[in-house]
Amino acid sequence: QMQLVESGGGSVESGGSLRLSCAASGRTFSDYVMGWFRQATGKEREFVVIVSPIGDTTYYNDAVKGRFTVSRDDAKNTMYLQMNNLEPEDTAVYYCAAKRATTVMDKLVLSTSPDEYDDWGQGTQVTVSS
Repeated sequence: QMQLVESGGGSVESGGSLRLSCAASGRTFSDYVMGWFRQATGKEREFVVIVSPIGDTTYYNDAVKGRFTVSRDDAKNTMYLQMNNLEPEDTAVYYCAAKRATTVMDKLVLSTSPDEYDDWGQGTQVTVSS
């Protein structure tokens, strides 16, 4: 099992920026598809962005495309989410998640379904005020 710890959440005004981090341990980071998900109060968990094991492929939710940027540093076992031009609609608990990628297909298919992910962090709150 991979342990995941998010950090970097907080409260900002609309138009502000935050950078989230997800520190991973317990498994080989580069064997995993990684994702950022979020869950607003009263809503289902949704994907924000998914990134392939070596970071060469990403898939963004249309709602954040152009404003959020994901990166991963396999040497540091850490994934980041740079969030710019934040909007009140981005208010949610943000989670990082990991999906073991053991086959070539696993590494190519970037699933956006939370059910496909094996390991989750505890979440970090992001609040954007208007």
